[in-house]
Amino acid sequence: MRLNFKLSVILLTACLSLSGQNEARLLRFPAIYGDQIVFSYAGDLYSVNSNGGMARKLTTGVGYEIFPRFSPDGKYIAFTGQYEGNTEVFMIPGEGGNPKRLTYTATLTRDDIGDRMGPNNIVMTWTPDGKNVIYRSRRYSFNDFTGQLFSVPVEGGMSNEIPLSKSGFCSYSPDGSKLAFNWVFREFRTWKYYEGGMADDIRIYDFKTGAVEKITDTKAQEIIPMWIGDEIFFLSDRDRTMNLFVYNTVTRTTEKVTNYDDYDIKFPSASKDKIVFEKGGFLYKMDVKSRKAEKLTIIIADDFEAGRKVMKNASEMITNTSPSPDGERVVFSARGDIFNLPSKEGVTRNMTSTSGVHERNAEWSPDGKNIAWISDASGEFEIWLQKADGSEPARQLTKDQKTYLFGLDWAPDSKKILYNTKKNELCYVDIQTGKITVVDKSPRSPYYDADWSPDSKWIAFVREEVTFPVIRLYNLDKQVSTDLTNNWYYSHGPVFSDDGKYLFFVSQRDFNPVYSLTEFNHAYLNMDRIYLITLAKETKSPLGSVDDQVKEAEVKDAGSAASETAKKDKKVQEKKEPEPVVKDIKVDLDGIMNRVVSLPVKPSNYSNLQSAGEKLFYSMNTRGSEGGSVVKYFDLNEKKEVEVGEGLSLTVVTSGKKMLARQGGKYAIIPVPSGKVDLKETINTGNMQVLVDLREEWNNIFNESWRQMRDFFYDPGMHGIDWNKMREKYSVLLPYVNHRNDLTYLIGEMIAELSVGHAYVANGERPMPERLQTGLLGAKISMDQSGYARIDKILSGANWNTSLISPLSEIGVEAKEGDFILAVNGEPVNKVKDIYQLLIGKAGKLVELTINSRPDV
Repeated sequence: MRLNFKLSVILLTACLSLSGQNEARLLRFPAIYGDQIVFSYAGDLYSVNSNGGMARKLTTGVGYEIFPRFSPDGKYIAFTGQYEGNTEVFMIPGEGGNPKRLTYTATLTRDDIGDRMGPNNIVMTWTPDGKNVIYRSRRYSFNDFTGQLFSVPVEGGMSNEIPLSKSGFCSYSPDGSKLAFNWVFREFRTWKYYEGGMADDIRIYDFKTGAVEKITDTKAQEIIPMWIGDEIFFLSDRDRTMNLFVYNTVTRTTEKVTNYDDYDIKFPSASKDKIVFEKGGFLYKMDVKSRKAEKLTIIIADDFEAGRKVMKNASEMITNTSPSPDGERVVFSARGDIFNLPSKEGVTRNMTSTSGVHERNAEWSPDGKNIAWISDASGEFEIWLQKADGSEPARQLTKDQKTYLFGLDWAPDSKKILYNTKKNELCYVDIQTGKITVVDKSPRSPYYDADWSPDSKWIAFVREEVTFPVIRLYNLDKQVSTDLTNNWYYSHGPVFSDDGKYLFFVSQRDFNPVYSLTEFNHAYLNMDRIYLITLAKETKSPLGSVDDQVKEAEVKDAGSAASETAKKDKKVQEKKEPEPVVKDIKVDLDGIMNRVVSLPVKPSNYSNLQSAGEKLFYSMNTRGSEGGSVVKYFDLNEKKEVEVGEGLSLTVVTSGKKMLARQGGKYAIIPVPSGKVDLKETINTGNMQVLVDLREEWNNIFNESWRQMRDFFYDPGMHGIDWNKMREKYSVLLPYVNHRNDLTYLIGEMIAELSVGHAYVANGERPMPERLQTGLLGAKISMDQSGYARIDKILSGANWNTSLISPLSEIGVEAKEGDFILAVNGEPVNKVKDIYQLLIGKAGKLVELTINSRPDV
């Protein structure tokens, strides 16, 4: 009795402990055998009882481990992993253990669970005899869309092709004589409800006859066949939501098995009598005979390292910079925070420190008192303002924008901020009253290139038209715009001169066709030239002819000398007085289009015009010439062009005496250049350290992604989808995200509801193993019975092109088809089961091969 009582207490305690844990979600790629289920969560594999319960971690690789598949006897688990620096097929014992690598292939550029092409070398199934693992690989594909099925022996050895030109998910018939398969593989694309040419069907391949039979024929997506007895289960979205269907190979009939309408069923797999699948982040188990499915309650107790707080250097993600008016400090927008840095020495300050808020596009006011930036702290992007010295908390300047806001531009009087929105509006806001004035609304685009006049009373901007964009001049007092250019030419980049006499801009008005040597066609490459407009009628062109005149010499007497001394004293006093208020500039709109003058610079591609005194700085990129972007300036006094440097970006400091320079990831405050720039003393960005709460940051990324689609999707009606409900539907899974790849998947599922092509999610910052590229020989190679490698076919390549060299056909390499490779760098090939084991890390390196016509030394 006492023993039974103790056992009861122990069992009760265990149950209470289990119920106190949080149930896990976002469990992916499950597999089942007997009473064991293996699945992937946060990039690692876990094992759990088939009835649910506490899961046990099986793998801990830095990369991801996915697509586990049990061997037919349940003793082993094959999976796709990233141990040893590449995405390959691995195998572990069913209860866990040291992974054994089975494949050795090339490292692909697009090879990630978060990429829409999906990972390479995905484990699909086992052969019924348990001797080989079947996987899908792009090792022979010329593009990332297609892949083939290969089999690799579990004892090790070279992989063999399954005789199908392209394929995806597959499943063997019980006797192994046939294979149910998909042609296409696109399950990592964000395409729900797709009915186009890549919508797949289930086919059966007969290994004996080579015949292929299509068993489904709808416009929907029919994928992931699972052959159990006389039935082939598969997924289909023919009724919109992905559900399980079954095809009977005897009666040739199809029936629907599940009827879910909330979340799609994802990545099912089967044993002899059970099917396990993911839906809404949970795992479900279905009995094949009864067709009954049950949700499993699974608990994970883990440290979730990939989702913990981390210290990051925000300087690796700088998105915007703005110098203070005197150039003593610079405000950086980086990794969603705003940093205030000294140009030489001092303290680096993080003005925001908010992992869960995206702050960006910070700009220092011309009077130096305030810093403005765009922030989504309110749930929407708004303009915020804070004292530059941080003496007061930041305050929200705009409200209820409910759209994407682009960059900010302070008026020279520091009283107004110009910005543009995804509603195609160019606006400015008064920083005292918060009043917003709409300057313009484009019929075509939200992108405005604009500049304030020195007196803050005019705005020059580029308005995107249905044809070519035109430059307009807006008068704040009259609230009227006037065209400065017409839509016959593409014009952009307006910038006022410092004195307000001229407006510079770029326009494509040079037509010099370049004719093709291989086809009857031509192109216009360098069409830009820089122009200026004299704003007042009486203002002469700075490029006009000059007639030198003789000046009369001054004769000074004692009185005049005393007068001169008085003038000097007066100047000293004047220096101590406040700077005079900027005078209103004069603009004569009548005939202004006729006062356009071309700067004597050659046709090229110009951008980033910056006015600094009598110098106009610009970036120049001439197509068809060597080198990249070059920064130059044109001196209006000297009437000459001077080169400043390559790969350089310059921003004029408000004082007009300094510039913020960026070159090769380095920043510096420099005097306005008069020649080549050499950034010797650079700003120390190494102190931009920030402790990032990854979960807060992921939540922000999710919500911003939702807003991005709301604001930028081409159809305001969102294809008839209730977009608010979609955020609610998928945001419930956010608390379970513990890896950046899972966030990518979650965002992808949400935007896929819009059912549109080319709406993808890019991979973010995530744990990545060091890649070790495997060298390739440009040949088809097999392992001979002797244990050496046989050259079956040499690919000729194009040795005249250094990027297309075939190693075995290079000049001086005496290798022929039928020869045997006996050693690689002196290491015998017959000591390994796959020659590519000896080529790991050899890509792009010189290798010595021992070759013979016979399989002996």
